[in-house]
Amino acid sequence: MLALRARRLFDGQEMRHDQVVIVEDGRVTGITTEVPATVDLGDATLLPGLIDCHVHLAFDASRDVVAMLEPPGLADRMRQAARQHLAAGVTTVRDLGDRDYLALGLDLGLDGPEILSAGPPITTPRGHCWFLGGEAAGEHGVREAVRERAARGVHVIKMMVTGGEMTPGTHSHLLQYGLAELRAAADEAHAHGLPITGHVHCAEGIAHVLDAGFDSIEHCSFFTEDSYAVDHAMIARLAAADVVVSLTAGVAPGPAPLPPRIQQRMAGMREALRAVQAAGVDFVIGTDAGIGPPKPHGVLPYGAEMLVEHGYAPLDVLRAITSGAARVCRVGERKGRIAPGFDADLLAVAGDPLSDITALRRPLAVYRMGRRAASLSG
Repeated sequence: MLALRARRLFDGQEMRHDQVVIVEDGRVTGITTEVPATVDLGDATLLPGLIDCHVHLAFDASRDVVAMLEPPGLADRMRQAARQHLAAGVTTVRDLGDRDYLALGLDLGLDGPEILSAGPPITTPRGHCWFLGGEAAGEHGVREAVRERAARGVHVIKMMVTGGEMTPGTHSHLLQYGLAELRAAADEAHAHGLPITGHVHCAEGIAHVLDAGFDSIEHCSFFTEDSYAVDHAMIARLAAADVVVSLTAGVAPGPAPLPPRIQQRMAGMREALRAVQAAGVDFVIGTDAGIGPPKPHGVLPYGAEMLVEHGYAPLDVLRAITSGAARVCRVGERKGRIAPGFDADLLAVAGDPLSDITALRRPLAVYRMGRRAASLSG
């Protein structure tokens, strides 16, 4: 039995104080003040392990991630990327685009986070991230693509609704699929009991995934051909819909600049973040870790910090990267909370993240199913 005490306990919903968390056989069995601690973490906060809802373990955060996709060694690089997340306190990741379904077979046991995989994202022929192997066209084609992923055991369906910045010949402000194809994909995913999420970078795409019945939206941006135009009416519609927005937040400090097309749209992106918060849109954080130097694996604590800097309440952000993320990833019955019966995926950080969100960047201990991880990112 492991009995962990910290001055503060964030249980995935609320902050509590001076509690002892009892762990047996990899799961939380109780929270009490009656049992002495076997490990006293002192002036620390104990939280559920963090959950990053959008990563790419196959991308190595280099300047040319596509060139690094080729084997040999890709699976080993993906394992190392996963370990970087664990070291940062991220005990569950949702991989939304790999090659050859490698993330499905990448189980590191307790030496890495739990990996929830989409396999290769569904995209149009030569569409965004076509090089990952997920090309599909037409209603029949996208249904077959969903069926293939369901048969392989994916945890979520990912669809490239618009183009993206990484793929020449595609455009973030333009649709790749029509409404009929999106509805077909959502219908097929739900028939197999799977959630579906869409990569979307324009207002028309957001409207289409809402009409198609997608469960979540990645990025949820408002790109135009040469600028960024926040659609406040669309944000109001998002707030009223049964959908979760996975906000792309988190940039690690360093010399590598953001791509020019992103830099010139940052003012609009910041406006959109504030508008989403003001409207009360249901949100989680997906960092897009791996796509380039500003997005190393394990960047989620910086994503939390970014949202707080833009006016989000720290308590809402903590919920978004724990219990809220677990719900979106369909693991909410066993992850994202510190409560009896839940997996003992735990993070201890120095200080109080409610008063200083940067505390998330100061991990003291990470536990995966009750076993302490060997190393930390610092």
